[in-house]
Amino acid sequence: MSTEHLMGVYNRAPLEVERGQGARLWAADGTEYLDCVMGISTNALGHAHPVLVQAVKDQAEKLWHVSNIFRIPGQEALADRLCETSFADVVFFTNSGTEAVECAIKTARKHFSAKGQPERIDIYGFDGSFHGRTYGAINAAANPSYTNGFGPPMEGFHQLTFGDHEALKAAIASPTTAAIIVEPVQGEGGCRAIPEVCLRGLRQMCDEHGVLIIFDEVQCGMGRSGKLWAHEWGDMAPDIMAIAKALGGGFPIGACLATTEAASGMVAGVHGSTFGGNPLAMAVGLAAFNEIAGAATLANVNEIAGYLKQQLNGLKDRYPDVIVEVRGKGLLMGVKLIPNNREFMGWARDEAQLLVAGGGDNLVRILPPLNLTLDEAREVVERFERACAFARGKMAT
Repeated sequence: MSTEHLMGVYNRAPLEVERGQGARLWAADGTEYLDCVMGISTNALGHAHPVLVQAVKDQAEKLWHVSNIFRIPGQEALADRLCETSFADVVFFTNSGTEAVECAIKTARKHFSAKGQPERIDIYGFDGSFHGRTYGAINAAANPSYTNGFGPPMEGFHQLTFGDHEALKAAIASPTTAAIIVEPVQGEGGCRAIPEVCLRGLRQMCDEHGVLIIFDEVQCGMGRSGKLWAHEWGDMAPDIMAIAKALGGGFPIGACLATTEAASGMVAGVHGSTFGGNPLAMAVGLAAFNEIAGAATLANVNEIAGYLKQQLNGLKDRYPDVIVEVRGKGLLMGVKLIPNNREFMGWARDEAQLLVAGGGDNLVRILPPLNLTLDEAREVVERFERACAFARGKMAT
C-alpha cells in the first residue's frame, strides 16, 4: 500500500495507527502513545468505549440506513435529549460539523427571508475562527489559508477582529445583518475563550437589533468546556448552534440546533441530507450523549482540567524559554510556545510518546478524553515536561 492515489491535502505525521483503547493509541510497530488529540476533540470518551462499541453492534444488526422520507425513531429520541438539555426546540442532523454550520447559516438567512426581510443576509464572523471546510464555512471564517484559490469571496460574509467592540456594535446595528457566528471558545484559532460578560453583552446587543446569534460549539461543546454547552458559562444562549465531533464519540454525526423562532423559515423542502440522521449514527449518538451529559463526566472534566491547568502553569514557570502561556477552558487547553509548534508536536510524539494537536498563534492543543483519569493526567504532565526538556535542548544547540 502507498499514499500515491490519495489527494495530497494532508500533512500527515509519520505515524501509522493500528488500534486504540481509552486514552491510548498503538502504532503498527507496537509503540504506545498517550493520545491528547482524540481525533481533534472527537473521541470524547476515548477509543473503543464499551458503551459505544455495544451501541454500534446492536444497531448494525438491525438497520444502517433509510431515507429521511421515513420517520427514524433514533432521530426523535436524540433530538428530544438535545432539546431538553439545551435552549433549542428543533434539531437537524448532519454528518459533520461543517454541515451543521452550513445548516446554521441557511437557517439564519431563511429566517429573515421568510419574514419579508430578504436583504438581511450578512453573516459576521471573527478572526482566528474555524467553522469547517465547505464553501460557506470557509467564507464564514475567511482564513486566507483556506479561501485562497477557491474563487471570489462569497457575498454576505464579513470578519470582525476579536475584541473590537465598536466594530461589533456597528455590525449588529446594520440593517442588512442576519447573524453573528462565533465559537464561545476558539479551537484551531488559538484556544481563546470569549469572556462571560462579553457573551451576555452580545446577547443583549443582538436582541436590541433583532440579530441572530449562531454559536459554533463543534469543538468546545458537548462537555469539553466543563459544562455541557460552552455558552452556559455566560448564563445565556444562542438562537442557533452547530455541534458535532463529540456528539458521536468518534462516529460521524453533527447537528444544527435552533429555537422555533430562529428556524421558522426551515419548512419542508428547503434543506435535506441523504445520510444525516441515519439509524446507525443516531444509535451511537444517543449512547455517547447520555454518557457525556452525565453529572459524573462533567465533574471529571472540571477536576482534571483544574489539575492540568495548575500543572501546566507550573511547567511554564520552569520552562519560560519554551512556554509562553496556558489558555483555554475545560479540557480544550492551549499551550502557546516559543519554539515552532509543529516541531514541538513532533518532539512530543517521538521523544515522549505524547500526541498533541496544533493550533493558531503558535500553540499546541491538549484535548484528552473527557473521562481521563487523574493518574493519566499526571502522565500527560510528565510526558509534556519531557517534551519541554527536549525542546530546551534543541533550542540551545
